[in-house]
Amino acid sequence: MKKLFTPTLLIMFVAVFSNCKNNPNSNTSKSDTTSSSLNKSTNSDACVVLVSHEDSLKYISKQVAVKGNVEHELVFNVDTLKQMKVATLENFNVVCQSGANTKVNKTCKGVLLRDILEKAVIKQSNHKDRNFYIVAKATDNYKATFSWAEIFNNPTGDNVYVLFEENGEPIKEQGEMILICKNDIKTGPRHVYWLNSIDVKRVD
Repeated sequence: MKKLFTPTLLIMFVAVFSNCKNNPNSNTSKSDTTSSSLNKSTNSDACVVLVSHEDSLKYISKQVAVKGNVEHELVFNVDTLKQMKVATLENFNVVCQSGANTKVNKTCKGVLLRDILEKAVIKQSNHKDRNFYIVAKATDNYKATFSWAEIFNNPTGDNVYVLFEENGEPIKEQGEMILICKNDIKTGPRHVYWLNSIDVKRVD
């Protein structure tokens, strides 16, 4: 029994670790971490994926397009956000799927996604027309999704922000704007840096 049990556990461990570290579509993908050549984490957790300075520069986005089922398609940048209702958040940590902290922000500034969507105006035929979902997309094609109800009829709507400043400094290597969901248990999977579009889609 012992000879069979030990190798089996070893094979299972290797398979799980390899899948977590190498699968680009798993929860260990880019937006489940905040590592770059300038902010490398010393955490050896498999969720941490280092991004070189050169690769990061390829993905930097300086503006975000709001499109899809909206009455007013928008393109905004950091200056646009600063003219809106800016909130200051404190002690926001990026937590990957394993539970490891990959970034700690003592303070950050941003604007509610809900405020941005209200500016664009979702195309609703009446007040019962709520079957929409919102896709936040990065330049490397990473996506995070939210339902209409999460943003407009749930406490989550008070916690989804597009950030433009972290710890008193403008965001640079991770694009100029990052989308976060502050009240997710694991904040990494819906932490979208290199943000460049917000697409409102109707559920078919």
